[in-house]
Amino acid sequence: MLDQKLIRENPKSVEENLSLRGKPYKISHIHELTVKKKEIDIEISSLQSESKKLSKLIGQEIRKSQNNDSPELKNLKKKGNEYRIKISKLEEKKRILDKQIHSEIYNLPNFPSKDTPVGTDESDNVQLKTWGDPLIKENLKSHWEIGENLNLFDSIKSTKISKSRFITLIGNGARLERALINFMLDMHTKNGYLELIPPALINSESLTGSGQLPKFSNESFKCSNDDLWLSPTAEVPLTAFHKNEIIDPEQLPIKYVAYSPCFRREAGSYGRDTKGLIRLHQFNKVELYWFCDPSKSIEAHKKITSDAESILKKLNLPYRLIDICTGDLGFSSSRTFDLEVWLPSSKCYREISSCSNCLDFQARRSSIRTKLDKKNKYLHTLNGSGLAIGRTMAAILENGQQIDGSVKLPDSLVPYFGSNLLKNA
Repeated sequence: MLDQKLIRENPKSVEENLSLRGKPYKISHIHELTVKKKEIDIEISSLQSESKKLSKLIGQEIRKSQNNDSPELKNLKKKGNEYRIKISKLEEKKRILDKQIHSEIYNLPNFPSKDTPVGTDESDNVQLKTWGDPLIKENLKSHWEIGENLNLFDSIKSTKISKSRFITLIGNGARLERALINFMLDMHTKNGYLELIPPALINSESLTGSGQLPKFSNESFKCSNDDLWLSPTAEVPLTAFHKNEIIDPEQLPIKYVAYSPCFRREAGSYGRDTKGLIRLHQFNKVELYWFCDPSKSIEAHKKITSDAESILKKLNLPYRLIDICTGDLGFSSSRTFDLEVWLPSSKCYREISSCSNCLDFQARRSSIRTKLDKKNKYLHTLNGSGLAIGRTMAAILENGQQIDGSVKLPDSLVPYFGSNLLKNA
């Protein structure tokens, strides 16, 4: 959430920063609301000051007068009651304005970082580096063809259980998924992350705090009889884990890693990646999340990205690192590095992790602070997939495919899977 004070005092700067995202933003109506609220604050403060003075006069009058029903005392009490009524009415107006302001501001995205490349869409994203040697051959099979041949998963039968865009992992497919989850969790916990398994059902307040609501309500699945939603990513419950807290600066940075199932409608993506493991309504993911000192989040962003990269390197999967431009930036992010893994069958890189620095955007929405220089200040939050399991499996199947139809697994997975080869029984 953006700072109300900044909107009130410098609306032009706010509009300019937001417009870097590739479309114009006009916030004059929000600015007017914040100005009205400030005027009410000043009026309430003035009335409270006068009320305190009056209370002192009433106390003095009671002490010096033998008659508590004297005309002077009655007049003072009457005036004091009028102050209380005025203050009460103004506070109600302020509550209504607060609700309106929050409703409007919650729909405004984060400011892009000054270091984020300026651009209008993904074509303006900047490649920072590549790693590994991409497998380039003709007649390579796609991961879904490999998966079907090795009986690793079934999407057709899954439609009988649920609907399209869901998948059932079978035998070695389920075993490989479990191996990947354990491998990633072990890697990250050895690197200083504390493991959490958060709830898969989350409330609206949690989704609002991380930035998914109100703008992206159509992307998530909601339980009709409760204020609960299926979590679209562990980023949401991890943000909410410290909601309304003041964290001791000695504890920072706090680094969490969480395995969770994720659920997304994928609204607007019909016709894209309908086969295989790339774009499902339900998928598993290992998420990295940081709460850190605001002065250290730029370095933290490099580190969380490096931690996600380390998984790809250990699995020997070629990838590239992309600096996302302002027009392609996620709602809550100020700067994002995408990791894209090589998929040989399509001869292209596909996103497998987005590592984002959200600055104080989520912390302000969730009221997560720390004490710095004797003042309460909002923390900075960072998140990144470490990694998306299904997409990692897809990359392993395609990059490890052999001429005989088997799949050679990365050496780092052998202790977890129990073999270095996937093949037909």
